[in-house]
Amino acid sequence: MLSKYYLRNGSVYIPTVGRRGGAYATIEPVSVVPVTDTKGLRRAISDAIGRENVALPLLKGERPSAVLPKYARVKSWSAFARSSSSWNIVQNSGGYQIVGHRMHPDGYLIEDQNKKIEFPAGTTVDTVIDRMIAILQGAAL
Repeated sequence: MLSKYYLRNGSVYIPTVGRRGGAYATIEPVSVVPVTDTKGLRRAISDAIGRENVALPLLKGERPSAVLPKYARVKSWSAFARSSSSWNIVQNSGGYQIVGHRMHPDGYLIEDQNKKIEFPAGTTVDTVIDRMIAILQGAAL
């Protein structure tokens, strides 16, 4: 399971994440929550994790447009990415991870190994959500 979180201008953007073959894609619905709304963040993050990663049909032809720019009222994905910080929560057989990202010099997001948190096996999802909220609210300061 993979879920994605973007912090931009005091709001957290939480898209649904689907899986198309071996690749992940952000899709509707998208929650937009003020970073200061701890209760709202907890609910939105829990909902996003609960949706799992829906299977998406393989694409034939054009790629669909990115969903997040319209919520942030910017023209393109690159404009959104340049002005936001991003993290993922990953759940695999070994447990949970939170992985932060940074902008690559060529203009795309890559994992930042300095912003990676591995949780021990048996860590509850509530503990991971609490840590994600603390990271988002700390980054907004």
